[in-house]
Amino acid sequence: MYRVIIVDDEPWAIKGIRNAFSWKKYGFEIIGQFTSSHEAFEFICEERPNLVFTDIRMPEISGLDLIKMTKARDLDVAFIIVSGFSEFAYAQEALRHGALDYCLKPIDIEMADPLIEKVALHFSKKRSIRNDRILEALTSTDKSELKQLTPFFEESSNGYFRVVVICSNRGEKDYLKPFDSKNTLEVELGSRKTLYILRSERRAELDEGFDYSVLTHSAIKSAGMSSVSKDDKNIAKLIKESDIAASNVFLHGEQGIYPYEQKLNLVKPFIDEISSMIREGNFEQIDDMKERLVPYFNHNRLGMGEVVFFWNQAVSALVGSYYEQLKDMDLEFLNYAELKERFENFDSLCSFLYDIFIYLKQLNDQSINESETNTHFSQMVNYIDNHFQNKLYLKELSVKFYINQVYCCQLFKKNLGKTFSEYVTELRINKACELLKHTELSIEEIASEAGYFDYYYFNKVFKKECGITPAKFRKARSECRI
Repeated sequence: MYRVIIVDDEPWAIKGIRNAFSWKKYGFEIIGQFTSSHEAFEFICEERPNLVFTDIRMPEISGLDLIKMTKARDLDVAFIIVSGFSEFAYAQEALRHGALDYCLKPIDIEMADPLIEKVALHFSKKRSIRNDRILEALTSTDKSELKQLTPFFEESSNGYFRVVVICSNRGEKDYLKPFDSKNTLEVELGSRKTLYILRSERRAELDEGFDYSVLTHSAIKSAGMSSVSKDDKNIAKLIKESDIAASNVFLHGEQGIYPYEQKLNLVKPFIDEISSMIREGNFEQIDDMKERLVPYFNHNRLGMGEVVFFWNQAVSALVGSYYEQLKDMDLEFLNYAELKERFENFDSLCSFLYDIFIYLKQLNDQSINESETNTHFSQMVNYIDNHFQNKLYLKELSVKFYINQVYCCQLFKKNLGKTFSEYVTELRINKACELLKHTELSIEEIASEAGYFDYYYFNKVFKKECGITPAKFRKARSECRI
């Protein structure tokens, strides 16, 4: 929510402003109202609201003076000027000094919503740009830019830090403010994901001083909590930990607060079992293993880190022994974000590995109607071309188009020269590039239009494919047009 204060020396005028606008509808909340501009300025310096509605002419400190004083303090606060017809020249001067807009007394109700909607759009674009820069700075080795972007890092970096990532349910982003804003930096990671960096001078406060019970709110799908660090240089590591922990819903499929833990040693028995089957070429126990795998992970509350370890160890064992048979199977080492993009859940991942073992077991007996399969494959590719903005999983597509998903991997490599994942990524990044070149949509909106609902992941994929971040890509295109 954008935080607003109203300043006017006449109480009736404050009441009129409060009643004129649909504040909540456009994401605003009024946190203060003042008849004294002195008190208003003190509040602005301390609380740093996003927006100030102020009368242009007031005793001692005018609305114009209030803008100048705030700018002199280098505070990132926006102003809307309220003026009478006779004060229009003052309003124009206020606009020259950076006021967003003005409205005339008495406020025309029909003009109120268009004005506040316009202001909300301004804040949305501004927040998106600032958010992009903060994200880049947080994951950079150089933290000097952070102090310029947010006051959160202006104080000593010797405190304790913890990161919490919250994934919200669809359409329920505005659930509540979970943490005290003075000790928290909030950063958007996507339309349904928010990052909170918590800071405290005492470690115990990060365990006891924050009310984590709010994370059980029904609007929250999952919340991941990092470990605690005494050095802000470890912020990138804490972000990764919390994001991995929040991803545990991939396994358990239920709302929860997931702390970051490592239990890789508990996965080793399954890795040894897989290695033994492959080494001996005996896959008779694969059905039994499939039945035990998911319950074992759930019972031991294993997390996304263990899933990544399990997948990559299994891939290493399979490709190491059956490279020629599996070279077109889209088997590669993946991180947690890539696994979530490729598979709907842990059960789906296990089913894919199971299908590979069944494929190897029946390799000599397999009989495939190549002509019919190629027809189905062409239909699948056409479907992907027209639906790449949606969540796409190879398992579901293979069922939909009657192709074994393992054989489907071979067809992508054979017919298109790339894996299923590479093909979908290329479509999405090409779409993102077009939108960055030819629209004014925010980068978060572009990520969603291209099929990425996690901005943080989209940013990494785009940089991997294009060599630069989306923000820098747009800036470079803009400079070329000048």
